[in-house]
Amino acid sequence: MTTAIFWPTFALVALVYAVLLMLGVKRFGYIRSNPPRRADFASSAAMKSYFTPVSGPADNLSNLFEMPVLYFALVPLLLLFHHANHIQVALAWLFVALRVAHSIVHIGGARANVRFIIYFAGCIVLSVMWIGFAIDMAGATSAAAANAL
Repeated sequence: MTTAIFWPTFALVALVYAVLLMLGVKRFGYIRSNPPRRADFASSAAMKSYFTPVSGPADNLSNLFEMPVLYFALVPLLLLFHHANHIQVALAWLFVALRVAHSIVHIGGARANVRFIIYFAGCIVLSVMWIGFAIDMAGATSAAAANAL
């Protein structure tokens, strides 16, 4: 077992906090330059409309709690069952690199098709990680059953 899986995980957590910090900076800067009225915060729809010009970091932060949740669920399982091998670590780094690229493109306002390609590639990498784990678990289960006989 390798604990090297922690490093890409720490990097993904750092990305979440970096996007959160960027969200705060953008929103407070926007509030200073465009003072809100009471009506701008009367409802979630009004608030969303008010912050539309600086919505990139908020949208990206929300996105970081979609597919990455499956990554954060997988890491403890890989450690618990001793399957955090070098292949999984390499895939984890690739997934995190794609998430960083996705955040840069998403916050930078690039075209949606570029963002989708990066997002989809990350989904594929994460799927490969889960499939690899499932195969490893099936093999371990088969081996345990064979030894029990």
